[in-house]
Parts: sequence; C-alpha cells; structure tokens
Amino acid sequence: MSIGKILEDLVVRNPGLGAAKKDIASAFNLLKDSFENQGKLLVCGNGGSAADADHIVGELMKRFSIPREIPENMKTVLNKKYGEQGQYLASKLEGALPAISLNGHNALSSAFANDVDAQLIYAQQVVGYGNNNDVLMGISTSGNAKNVISAMIVAKVKGMKVVGLVGRDGGEFNKYCDLLINVGGDCTPQIQELHLPVYHTLCEMLEYHFFGNPM
Repeated sequence: MSIGKILEDLVVRNPGLGAAKKDIASAFNLLKDSFENQGKLLVCGNGGSAADADHIVGELMKRFSIPREIPENMKTVLNKKYGEQGQYLASKLEGALPAISLNGHNALSSAFANDVDAQLIYAQQVVGYGNNNDVLMGISTSGNAKNVISAMIVAKVKGMKVVGLVGRDGGEFNKYCDLLINVGGDCTPQIQELHLPVYHTLCEMLEYHFFGNPM
C-alpha cells in the first residue's frame, strides 16, 4: 500500500472524482504539514455535513485501517510509573491526529446561541480553538452555509488554512477557502455520497503517512 495508490484507488472506484484528484492531494499535503507542526483540524458543517464532520474526527482520532502505536516515550513513562494500569494503557491506547468537530459542545453552543447569535457558534469556537498552524475544514453541499463562512473568516484572521468540501459550483466558499475540493453534482444527497469517499481517502492517506510505512 502507498499514499499514491490510496488516491488512485479512489478515482478507480469513483471516476467522477478524477477532476478533484489534484485538490485532494493538495489537501493531504496541507493537513500533513499542519499535523507535523503541532497543528490540528477543526471541522464543521450542517445537517448531513455535521455528521460528516463528526465522522472525520472519528477516523483521525483513532485507528482507521491500520494499527497505531502511541509514542514510545509515552509508553515508557506509562510502563515505568503506573504499574499494571500504566501497562494496560500503553497496550490499548492508539495514536491520534488531533481533530475537533465544532458541531457538538451543547452547553457552549446553546449558551452562545441564546446570549449572542446562533449563526456565530462555529466562529466563536474558532476564536477559542484556532491557532495559526491549524486547518479549518468547512463542509457544505452548496458552499453557501453562512455559519461555516463566518468560521472561515475568523480562521483566516487567525492565520489558519481553510479547506472547503463542496459540490455544485462551490458557492460562496470560493471566496474564503485556500483550497476547495469540489465533487460536482447538483443533488444534495448525491453530493454527500461523494463527500464520504473523499474524506475517507484523506484520512487513510494521513494515517499511512503518520502511522504506516508508505513506499
């Protein structure tokens, strides 16, 4: 298995994504650079795209398709200092790529919606979580989600990179993204069906880079 083959296989399975292949590769490099520089990924969307954001975090924060070891220095400390419990933790915990879905955090979101403006919930979280080595990924089938665009604007001000995952013509996201992955299509459910193999492929490529042995 290799990173290049993972991407090639995506296009073989989904020929319609061939036009997005270059942008997917660019998104991989952007995310790789962020993680290598102690950055993290913030992800957000609405409805089905919110579920996709949660899905992405689930694939990055634990194993996706191959085993992931925690760092050796962490294993050593756990084994030496915490006895049987430390040994258990060292044997069970998995390596993670730091990612946060902005769709949860119900107490914060409901408080900010009630006290300030529900449309700025994602932007407020970027204020709190975002750093200049981080990446914000916004997901929208239309590219016009106003709450996601607000988050993108804050991310740009904070020096973050912004990636959009969209369909149709990309909408307003074209103005705010450093990189836009457009799967095309005109029907929301079909666009969402194409988003899944794209982000699965990105997660698999990242996992092989950080935890595998790509050729």
